[in-house]
Amino acid sequence: MIRLDPATASFSAPPSVPAWAITSSGAPSDGGAAFRAGAALGALDTLARAQPAWAGAWRQRLALSCAAASMRLAGRAEDAAALRDAWHLRPPGGDPGPAGAVFGAWRQLARQPPAATPDRLGKILDQLGLHWDGGALADLCSQVEKLGVSQRPAPFDAAAIATEVVAMRPDAELFGWWLADLVLAQRLGWPQPLPLLMAQVFGPSFRIGAGGGRRIRPGDKNFERAVCVSLVAATADACRLAAELARRAERLLAVAPKLRAKGAGDVIFLLLSEDAISGSLTTKNLSRFASRRLFERLQQLEAVHELSGRASFRLFGL
Repeated sequence: MIRLDPATASFSAPPSVPAWAITSSGAPSDGGAAFRAGAALGALDTLARAQPAWAGAWRQRLALSCAAASMRLAGRAEDAAALRDAWHLRPPGGDPGPAGAVFGAWRQLARQPPAATPDRLGKILDQLGLHWDGGALADLCSQVEKLGVSQRPAPFDAAAIATEVVAMRPDAELFGWWLADLVLAQRLGWPQPLPLLMAQVFGPSFRIGAGGGRRIRPGDKNFERAVCVSLVAATADACRLAAELARRAERLLAVAPKLRAKGAGDVIFLLLSEDAISGSLTTKNLSRFASRRLFERLQQLEAVHELSGRASFRLFGL
C-alpha cells in the first residue's frame, strides 16, 4: 500500500502570475519593471516555500531548462534530451561528462539551501569547467553574504552578483547566472533556490530592441531592468510547469493503489522527485524486468510520460 504525507499530497491549484504583469505593453521603467517582478515573485513565493509531493520533479525540470540554455551559452550542442541521457543513463556513480556536469550543477542548486561557501562554490566551478583563485572566491562569498541582507529589491541583488562575477571573470557568465538564482532565493527566504534566470538569457527580455538585437549581458546598460522583466517570464513559466506537473502527479497517485509490484512505491517516489528515471531502474525491491513491466503498466494507465522517444534505453517522468 502506497501512503503519502497528507501535507504534501494535496492538489490545490498552484498560483499563477497576474495577467497584467505578463501582458503590460511597452518598455517599462526601472521602477515599473521591479514592480512587475515583485508581483510575479509574490505569486511564486508560496509555491517556492511549499513542499508538494511533486516539488522535486518541478525543481529538477527547471534545472534542466537552465542547463539546456547553459549549453548554448557555453557554445555546446547538447539539448535537454542529450543532458537527460548524459545524467540518467550513466553507470551508478559514473562521470556524466562535461555537459552532464553542468546539468549536475543546476540540479544541486535546486536541492540545497541558498548558502555560498568557498568549498561549495569551488566544487560548482569545477562542474562548470571553470577555475577560480581561492582568495577571489572568498571575496565573492563575502559579497553574496552582504547582498543577503541588502535592503534593495531582490532582483537588483541577483543582477548585482551576476555583474560582479562577469566583472571579475568575463568568461564566467554562466557561474554568474547560477549565483544570481542563489542570491534571489537568499533574499526571498526560500528554502532552496529555483533555477529561473538562465533559461531566459536568450529570450526577448535580454535583447536590445524589438527585433531581437544584441543580447544584454551582466553589467550592460539596463541590465537590472532586463533581469526584472526576465523574472516575470521565468516565474510565469515556472507556475505553468507547476500546474502541469500537479495535474500529472494527481493522476499518478490516483492510479497508485492499482499497482501490485513490490517496489512500486519506490518508483512513485522517484517520479515525484526527479525530472526523469530510467525505464530499467533496479532497486532492492524491483528487478530490471519488474521495472519494465511496471512502467508499461503506468503507461497503460496514462500515469507517466516516456521522455526519450526511443524503444530502448527509455526514460520516464511526470
